[in-house]
Amino acid sequence: MVDCGCESARARLEDYLHGELAQQDCCDMEDHLKACQPCGDEHSIGKTLTLKVKSACCETAPEDLKRQIMASLEKP
Repeated sequence: MVDCGCESARARLEDYLHGELAQQDCCDMEDHLKACQPCGDEHSIGKTLTLKVKSACCETAPEDLKRQIMASLEKP
């Protein structure tokens, strides 16, 4: 079986989604994703999932709770 780059692309997809690839590797990945629909589809799913997880982790604590925590940290 000849690898058209899919195995390599899948192995690096997580790093690509998190912006952790070197510039040339990023360009190579983008070229592959444009040319390969299955990998492009996998990228779309990964991107959507990554954005959903990031947005779910953006909740902030209520101001009253923040004040209580900060006050408890200031006590000797």
